[in-house]
Amino acid sequence: MTEPQTFTPQGWREALVARVLCTALRCLLKPVFSPRCPIRFQRLWLRLMAQATRMPAGVRTESAHIGGCTGEWFFPLTSDSTPQATLLYLHGGAYCLGSPATHRALTARLAQASGLRVLSLDYRLAPEHPFPAALEDATAACLALQAQGPVLLAGDSAGGGLALSTALTLRDQGLPLPVALLLLAPWADLSPSTPVSVPSGEVMLSLPWAQACAAHYLSGDGADQGLASPLHQPLHGLPPTLIQVGTDDMLCTQAMALHHALEQAGVTSRCEVTAHRWHVFQMHADVLPSAQEAIARLATFAKTQAASAQA
Repeated sequence: MTEPQTFTPQGWREALVARVLCTALRCLLKPVFSPRCPIRFQRLWLRLMAQATRMPAGVRTESAHIGGCTGEWFFPLTSDSTPQATLLYLHGGAYCLGSPATHRALTARLAQASGLRVLSLDYRLAPEHPFPAALEDATAACLALQAQGPVLLAGDSAGGGLALSTALTLRDQGLPLPVALLLLAPWADLSPSTPVSVPSGEVMLSLPWAQACAAHYLSGDGADQGLASPLHQPLHGLPPTLIQVGTDDMLCTQAMALHHALEQAGVTSRCEVTAHRWHVFQMHADVLPSAQEAIARLATFAKTQAASAQA
């Protein structure tokens, strides 16, 4: 059994920036991520907050229409015209919030660092479109992209769980699998009965908010239905997987449980845990060195798996 690999940020500048970011998230985001706030307001606030992050230079964006869904393309300007693998990215937001626009700081950097084209999918959200609408959109987009070449499937939080569910759907239907999975703090178990340990350093998520969003997504059905909680499904036959999470993330324990479950199922899995980092800290790679380093490792993994698929 391969134990998770731990990365510990170093230096006073990193510590100072991290403290400022934690304070901002705790004051500006966590109070809004609450069952007391209407979903529409949460969506608006997240869009406004996302404007504070910066996209890197050297990436071109373009609207996308694929598999009956919309989204946003990110093309690294350094890539040549040779057809390459595609990284399909599924954003987080507890299945109720988020869009390609809210995650540009992350998806654009993945494109820049990996040299791969990235499609960020604008899948349908709950409560307007409960399970399995998001899964249907992700599966359709993945199949449409696979007709053009190899696909790597990535996502953060709910998007990470959705990426895992999409791969399981393809496997169970006997369809081609993505060549790799890149999962950032994946939310793979929506069950309210599963014990959750909330770290003292958690600055963004809360258990009541997660449970409220899960209820919107499940729309009265059980969390163990179908692929809503992929952690409880048989995981054999999946492609190589890289999981990243921070120790101050409410989903840290779940991410490590998924890593061990994948290994027990015979799947090649690597789990990277960054000390003192919060939920999807990779979003702050414009100012946080540990986030830059995490994205660099994601990019290396993506390039390696894409090259293997095209060999």
